[in-house]
Amino acid sequence: MRRHFEGAGFVEADPPQLQASPGNEAHLHAFRTERHGVDGTPLGTLYLHTSPEFALKKLLAAGEERPFAFAHVFRDREDGPRHRAEFVMLEWYRAGEPYERLMTDCADVLRIAAGAAGTTRLEHGGRAADPFAEPERLTVAEAFDRFAGIDLMATVAPDGATDADALRHATRAAGLRAADDDTWSDLFSKAVAGSIEPRLGLGRPTILCEYPTAEAALARAKPSDPRVAERFELYACGVELANGFGELTDAKEQRRRFLAEMDEKERVHGGRYPLDEDFLAALAVMPEASGIALGFDRLVMLATGAGHIGQVTWAAGGG
Repeated sequence: MRRHFEGAGFVEADPPQLQASPGNEAHLHAFRTERHGVDGTPLGTLYLHTSPEFALKKLLAAGEERPFAFAHVFRDREDGPRHRAEFVMLEWYRAGEPYERLMTDCADVLRIAAGAAGTTRLEHGGRAADPFAEPERLTVAEAFDRFAGIDLMATVAPDGATDADALRHATRAAGLRAADDDTWSDLFSKAVAGSIEPRLGLGRPTILCEYPTAEAALARAKPSDPRVAERFELYACGVELANGFGELTDAKEQRRRFLAEMDEKERVHGGRYPLDEDFLAALAVMPEASGIALGFDRLVMLATGAGHIGQVTWAAGGG
């Protein structure tokens, strides 16, 4: 995999794992530690990063055009057949290139992984996908209509604002459960997890694209339709493997989105993370770019036919 990226003109980076901010998405939970001077004087709080994104985007701002990293990242409150508190994320960026180019990269990565594992199919949980087949491209709106019977975009205003009551009504009309206090994002996530994800990437990989802007905190809006963003996810065997963006480079808008995410985090979880001011400053001079993060352990799991991510990782505590 390294040879593939290096051969395509990418430069590997080793981002620092301790950061001033671990990321600013409401649903992510980070590990924190306190830094001290040699005399024991407290020097502040640091976090283990949940992604190398901020560091790699700073490299883009500094002039690197194609950075990539195999980064150990850390997320608290994650455990299960597909989740680990520590895992390897393969992340890469292309300056000056559209996010559709990353979709081609994804197809290449799947083929390389399968070839390295000596297999012609990806397998997990009784599902299979052909890594050498051209991925299906499916918009989020199409997926909601096909698999959940919901007209999702009828609940999104022309400016991207969302209507939780409209989505709650549509969800219940489709025979799905919806609580009275569910937000629009809650309802969206429940439908994706329960009705859509298990049906993606069967037979061949699926690229699920054009997420509503409310579900794309770090992606820019599509110029042709501001209701949706330049975001896609790669699926195989019903498993999410990668999350790609046409990157947002408006520092003012990014700050607004981060603060909104942290407000939601405080409302739901009772806490928030600081903003990385150096990252926001870098974003102001970062070139137009596209980037993607891929769960490398999950890819290995599918390429080897493992039933549990613990079979391909070495976790703390022997789990």
